[in-house]
Amino acid sequence: MVISGSKKSRDTARARGRAPFGVAAERESPDRERAFLVGLDVKTRGRAKSAVTAQAGAARDAAAMQPAPGGALQKPASKPSIPEFDADESLAELRTLAESAGAKVVGEILQRRDRVDPATLIGAGKLEEVAGAAASVDADVLLFDHDLSPSQQRNIEKIVDRRVIDRTQLILDIFARHARTREGQLQVELAQLQYMLPRLAGRGVEMSQLGGGIGTRGPGETQLETDRRKIARRVRHVEQQLETVRRTRAQQRQRRESAPVATVALVGYTNAGKSTLFNALTRAGVLSSSKMFATLDPTIRGVVLPSKRKVLLSDTVGFIRSLPHTLVSAFRATLEEVQRASLILHVSDAASPLSAEQDAQVEIVLKELEAEKKPRLRVMNKVDLLDPEVAESLMADAARGGNAVYVSARDGMGLDRLLERIDAMIEEDPVSRVHLRVPQREGKMLALLEAKARIYSRKYKDGAVELEVGAPESVVRRVRAWVVADARSS
Repeated sequence: MVISGSKKSRDTARARGRAPFGVAAERESPDRERAFLVGLDVKTRGRAKSAVTAQAGAARDAAAMQPAPGGALQKPASKPSIPEFDADESLAELRTLAESAGAKVVGEILQRRDRVDPATLIGAGKLEEVAGAAASVDADVLLFDHDLSPSQQRNIEKIVDRRVIDRTQLILDIFARHARTREGQLQVELAQLQYMLPRLAGRGVEMSQLGGGIGTRGPGETQLETDRRKIARRVRHVEQQLETVRRTRAQQRQRRESAPVATVALVGYTNAGKSTLFNALTRAGVLSSSKMFATLDPTIRGVVLPSKRKVLLSDTVGFIRSLPHTLVSAFRATLEEVQRASLILHVSDAASPLSAEQDAQVEIVLKELEAEKKPRLRVMNKVDLLDPEVAESLMADAARGGNAVYVSARDGMGLDRLLERIDAMIEEDPVSRVHLRVPQREGKMLALLEAKARIYSRKYKDGAVELEVGAPESVVRRVRAWVVADARSS
């Protein structure tokens, strides 16, 4: 791993080594852009903290929050040690993002600095080295694992003479590629416009279109101002359309909430397996992919619990470290499903060595959505990737009353246990155990009980059917006339 300017030759060698397919691969797939990755690890001194370090601290604080009785969060007496994303792991995540965007990674450089350079992020000398390394592998675009200010982006582009994209812009591009519904496309467009607006400033004299001639002397209106007006007008138009989406969703939600049907929302780090779990529970057939942000457009399907109650399961967009605030704001209409859910299933990748840090990042986003106090169940997915003995031990511990459920959405392991835990945590339409004596001629009610209640015993006597059932309150109300004795609630 190459760090400082004193190791330029090693940096360049590593950059060249990241092109395993060379020119032949370019001939095979000429449409794939060749991306060169640039990582930055800022080492703080004294009390000074970089933005990355500050965010990691916030992630640890969020992860340390534990559910208290009643759903509130409280800090434990001693904070657990939470692993942080180091620079190499962050760069590896950027590599995955680049591949999800359709790029071919042909090189990368990681630099460690004491502080961020305000003009070029990594310093002019290092930037010259990056420019040479990118040229040696014929890169089309430079991807920075850091957010760039508008001035930094312009300064870097002048030196490297290539397109420069920061982490936020890359994530926005992936969202744009995966948005399928009109709602998703509007949300991505709004985030892109909000990102673009401050980056129009200072483009140079080519942005000016000053008036000239009789009656037009004076400063006139620059092209920059014209573009700003156009973008601002488009932003207002998109926001109006999204407001219509929000009103429509609110109306749909009101209709759903008028019936005693709970909503369960899946949340988690991107690529934790939420869509695969959603498909396994609902057989909905939504797209599940190993690529990041494969799911953008929300999907809601019904799931029947062991008590025969029905809940609505909502699949949502995955979260990620440093999720752009513009995306959280733009996708607020979609993420309202999380805010209004009766229960949140926090899906984690049990096989990831960074599972704890990823969970902490999810906590940060949930806090921004004001959903951190919602009842929550931790679902550790992908246990099929663990050692079989380890997986069996974890699942056995969870079955004895642990705080998490271990499942494999791909293989179906642990899904029955997960449904039982969801059933126990849902408060809507509570289940009661009752004794019924229903005349055999009431075929419609007997069919209702067969379909909507859990039957523990059944006897036929004197033209009637005596039943011991566990049924939701909505069903008990319909068969109240035949209740012989109420048992204690289950």
